[in-house]
Amino acid sequence: MFGLGFPELLLILVIVVLIFGTSRIPELGRGLGEGIRNFRRGMKGEDEEKKP
Repeated sequence: MFGLGFPELLLILVIVVLIFGTSRIPELGRGLGEGIRNFRRGMKGEDEEKKP
């Protein structure tokens, strides 16, 4: 995984918490999940307009 081990991932997590704070992390995760979901939906060619 890009040569990242546990200590590096832990350091990145600590930096993210320091920058955004603990209250914003769920919002960031939710936004990232929606973005990935929309990207996958777009790659499959599914449109929301086609659904009845």
